[in-house]
Amino acid sequence: ERRESKRKLSKEMAEKATRELEKMQLQEKAEVKYKEWLKKKRAEEAEKKKKEKEKEKEREAELQEKKTRSEKIFKEWLQNARNKPRPVLNGYGFPHGKSTGLY
Repeated sequence: ERRESKRKLSKEMAEKATRELEKMQLQEKAEVKYKEWLKKKRAEEAEKKKKEKEKEKEREAELQEKKTRSEKIFKEWLQNARNKPRPVLNGYGFPHGKSTGLY
């Protein structure tokens, strides 16, 4: 009985040790996978931030271009407005510059 109980005990200890070893190996694999996932996620976030910065720069460039274009058009309009002849002011009783009957 003693031998048998010792065998059972040693067998149980061996099984327990193998279970612990498997558990540790599984945990190590999980940690490795988690680290890989975390690395991938951080790379994706960095790429996303980079794209957002590029879009923001493009938007800024478009706004600047639009602003310069509108300023140029406004200056051209201002130059043209100075050169246009002013309309003659119509006096009382002279609509459109023509004499009409007085009432």
